[in-house]
Amino acid sequence: MAATGVLVVVVALVFAVTVAGGGGAGVGGDGGFITWEDLSMPAGAARSSTWDDTAGGGGGKRSGGGGGGEQRTTIVVSPDGTGHSRTVQGAVDMVPAGNTRRVKIVVRPGVYSCNGADLAGDGVPCREKVTVPITKPFVSLIGMGTGHTVITWHSRASDVGASGHQVGTFYSASVAVEADYFCASHITFEVYTHRTSSSSSSPAGSPAAAKRNSAAAAAPGAVGQQAVALRLSGDKTVLYKCRILGTQDTLFDNIGRHYLYNCDIQGSIDFIFGNARSLYQGCTLHAVATSYGAIAASQRSSPSEESGFSFVGCRLTGSGMLYLGRAWGKYSRVVYSYCDLSGIIVPQGWSDWGDQSRTKTVLFGEYNCKGPGASTKQRVPWSRTLTYDEARPFIGRSFINGEQWLRL
Repeated sequence: MAATGVLVVVVALVFAVTVAGGGGAGVGGDGGFITWEDLSMPAGAARSSTWDDTAGGGGGKRSGGGGGGEQRTTIVVSPDGTGHSRTVQGAVDMVPAGNTRRVKIVVRPGVYSCNGADLAGDGVPCREKVTVPITKPFVSLIGMGTGHTVITWHSRASDVGASGHQVGTFYSASVAVEADYFCASHITFEVYTHRTSSSSSSPAGSPAAAKRNSAAAAAPGAVGQQAVALRLSGDKTVLYKCRILGTQDTLFDNIGRHYLYNCDIQGSIDFIFGNARSLYQGCTLHAVATSYGAIAASQRSSPSEESGFSFVGCRLTGSGMLYLGRAWGKYSRVVYSYCDLSGIIVPQGWSDWGDQSRTKTVLFGEYNCKGPGASTKQRVPWSRTLTYDEARPFIGRSFINGEQWLRL
């Protein structure tokens, strides 16, 4: 973990001010609630020809960001130029600042992309870094299948940016979401490192090439190898049937309340980390560790914080020897319930991050899990095998106050 405490605190303060100021309650469609409609493909948007959202009840007449008129409620991204934008960032830029309506960005198949330029000289379109800023809530990114629609970037924490300084973990993200009420479905967020020789025969941007793109595993303790595929820094976020692929520090679950349902998350070391309060339900956690690694690292640093990670009905697969969680914060909180844990879980289960004082303050718990890695006989004595009453606050959507913003 290389995200500095200063950066996290600054972002948290911005987040708190935004929530206190409203910025979305009672707007965005269904009274400030996220529904299945917000995650679904608009009729007609999948067609390969140029599609106009003014037809068939699609919405407004103009793209945001220019002149008067109504804003679009659907923006189509297509690398061949048959949509409203060739790039995902270009589509995000069309959403007006202070947006109060749900805007769906439909991303057609491709590996996105900087207008198709081959900057790396490898026959593959250059990678695209995407930011959804805090001023643009109610955005949905809707892909056409995780094997077909891929957003990828190549930064690592040790890379030197335009300022002449290392970018750090925080700014290494392929996609950074800072806005509230963000949704994504059927899309892959990944860290790009290389393509295998077998993939070079696939056309650039094709589904075959996208499926074969994978990151090499970072070695345990490697300095500067943190590379974030997706950073979530907004409140009230839903991801459905998405893939988040990387190795070390794959998903920076930074701050806010988040619901990830039926998603695939790949990594090796602390590949889900941060100080958010998030519910992972029905997700596949796939390890690509070459030796030791860890799934979750919660940064919760005070007993008054409500953050933590709850995994419910998830499945662990892959390689290496993994800890269920590490105590990044003094009051780190991670709970697994009804999960299928493979034999790659180390018998001890949990790590105190090398600080024994944290064993008295963390909450690391398991409830009714199964599989070869679910045995608690050799767990560290400071972890907990929970009763149903103890696990119940972590099992349902109430853990993330879902009754206040989810209608799924």
